Amino acid sequence: MITGSIVALVTPMKANGEIDWDGLDKVVDFHLEKGTDSIVAVGTTGESATLDCNEHCAVIKRVVERVKGKIPVIAGTGANSTTEAIDLTREAKNAGAAACLLVTPYYNKPTQEGLYQHFKAIAEAVDVPQILYNVPGRTACDMLPETVLRLAEIDNIIGIKEATGDVDRARELIAKAPKDFAIYSGDDATAIELILAGGHGNISVTANVAPAEMSELCRLGLAGETEAARELQARLMPLHTQLFVEANPIPVKWAMYDMGLIDDGIRLPLTLLSSQYHAVVRQALVDSGISE
Repeated sequence: MITGSIVALVTPMKANGEIDWDGLDKVVDFHLEKGTDSIVAVGTTGESATLDCNEHCAVIKRVVERVKGKIPVIAGTGANSTTEAIDLTREAKNAGAAACLLVTPYYNKPTQEGLYQHFKAIAEAVDVPQILYNVPGRTACDMLPETVLRLAEIDNIIGIKEATGDVDRARELIAKAPKDFAIYSGDDATAIELILAGGHGNISVTANVAPAEMSELCRLGLAGETEAARELQARLMPLHTQLFVEANPIPVKWAMYDMGLIDDGIRLPLTLLSSQYHAVVRQALVDSGISE
């Protein structure tokens, strides 16, 4: 089982919007050095919605090759077309991804039965471990716990990234799901409470700028060291909050640029962080002990 701090990795880009392949290598090395437990390549934070299919697959392949088996790479392969999701998942498996992360189909608003059939079809088509991803704030589609529990019975559906921020819902899943089914937080602000309740890790935006701290936070939570975990969480809360002053990944990419980790490229329709938020994000880095 993949556990701990799982970074939802940004896709570095040059100022003209081209993928910065050297920059991608650099941020992967940064996470290997700082103790990140696993990497999600081309998830929401990786601007999956703005990469074409060839770029999408190429980024996954590059991250897998750079990691060299040192930590698991989870490939974002979700789509609102079942056939497209199957194709992306198959390509990720061929590239060597340890698992795939599949967001609920966005925009077309399927029923719960449609969600079940969608994920069942992908699992049956591609023999690779698959993690469900529920983020209704972005997709206008909420996969309910009873649907998740049905899907948890499929052998290669191994977990869910629950990004609602609803810890009570996560507790229900933890209590009712098979013991080998992983429950991950997809919400930095509530992640430690989910882990302390029996969750298995956090798929994190904050880990892009604070990988060592998020790795330690998850370690403390998984070890049941409640007081120390909540103390560290309180220190990191400014980042958990201010990295969402505009749509993710706008603030986190700017923060990484300000830290000298990446160039300032981002793709339309996303734009650079509004100047009014520069000081806010920079102060969050200071308050969390990441920058001076």
